[in-house]
Amino acid sequence: MPGLEPFAQSELRRLLRGRLSLRPAQAEGAFTLEHRGDPRTLFSLGMATAVYRVHRFDVPRPRALLGEENLGTLIQLIRSILALHPEQPFRSFRFSAAGVTTPVFHRLAAVLEERTGLSPDPEEGDLLIRVRRSETTAGRAPTGATGSGFELLVRLTPRPLSARPWRVCNLPGALNATVARVMVGLTSPAPQDRFVNLTCGSGTLMIERLALGPARLVLGGDRDPAALKCARANLDAAGLEHRSTLVRWDAGHLPLTSASVNVLCADLPYGMLMGSRRENALLYPALLAEATRVAVPGASMVLITQAVSLLDQALDQYRTHWNTERRFPVQIPFKSGKLMPQVVLLRRTGRR
Repeated sequence: MPGLEPFAQSELRRLLRGRLSLRPAQAEGAFTLEHRGDPRTLFSLGMATAVYRVHRFDVPRPRALLGEENLGTLIQLIRSILALHPEQPFRSFRFSAAGVTTPVFHRLAAVLEERTGLSPDPEEGDLLIRVRRSETTAGRAPTGATGSGFELLVRLTPRPLSARPWRVCNLPGALNATVARVMVGLTSPAPQDRFVNLTCGSGTLMIERLALGPARLVLGGDRDPAALKCARANLDAAGLEHRSTLVRWDAGHLPLTSASVNVLCADLPYGMLMGSRRENALLYPALLAEATRVAVPGASMVLITQAVSLLDQALDQYRTHWNTERRFPVQIPFKSGKLMPQVVLLRRTGRR
């Protein structure tokens, strides 16, 4: 996801122990790696939205993919992906490409259906095949590559990696799990953590925290009973119901002892799908007041919101209690456009 590239690259380096070659890709929010090991290793990535196998065809236009040699290569590429999932086979495929509705792609779809047994489904196909001009054409030639061409990118998994299997309940405006994984990673998780999700919603931050390791306490609260019910369903689906606690509360009046928490996180309402500007103008300072009260010196707090001015106004009241260690924007798809919230990492000072 645009804005999270450095975190995804760091996760890859940890996962593969540095044995990889990385280079930028032509699209924002993407990069290319060379990996010769078992590609199923990459299924565990939590900070990447999706992983694709890429093959470059030295052809002037997609029509040339219908040539027998290129078709054979494409079929082999697809079969290599199908072989990764013997227990959960793909059932359909779809293209993502400029000109996807042209006769060329209709013919290509017909051939793939005949030779793979997969059904074309332009909306929900689980085998995603992207076709784009190669990086050579875009002016960023891979080492040793010459001329123009097209690249085929075949997603390694039936669903994006960000579509977590535990999400059996969703809420409007629920936090993207990839963003949540980055947020909890910023807190440097440790087994002794007392982790509190101030506005838990559907439980995403709690589940992603436990995905990174155990904690002494993982506690989430929300004032909406429907949200707590949804969070419970997701925690149960993740098998984490006994390692977490949910409480109905008002984030401005926490039932917690002062100086008792060392990690806090919150996906704050933006005033779009959840809350309103008037409500948030009251919530943000109240939440920060309670976070200041319950946090121990040195505690970390990670927040995300698109209502950045409201957050900054509230933080201004507590500038002696919290130091801003990091701040960066993230691009999150939303309807036909995108949201641009900011993630903020704060550190509690010793000031009471």
